Amino acid sequence: MSIASADDSRHPVWFRSSYSNGAGGECVECALTGEEVLVRDSKLATGPVITLTGAAWHAFIGGVPEN
Repeated sequence: MSIASADDSRHPVWFRSSYSNGAGGECVECALTGEEVLVRDSKLATGPVITLTGAAWHAFIGGVPEN
């Protein structure tokens, strides 16, 4: 995992979970690149970005309980 600047040369397409209600609560946004998954705070679009490998993202998603 690394932390990258949101102002880098990539222009990712950000998305939110379908479970996000859009009311401005705590939420993260994600973007998929060729080999990485980017994660940021939805309220801080120009803030820091966490960069995960595909394997790390799958491990994270695998550990999230389903409702």
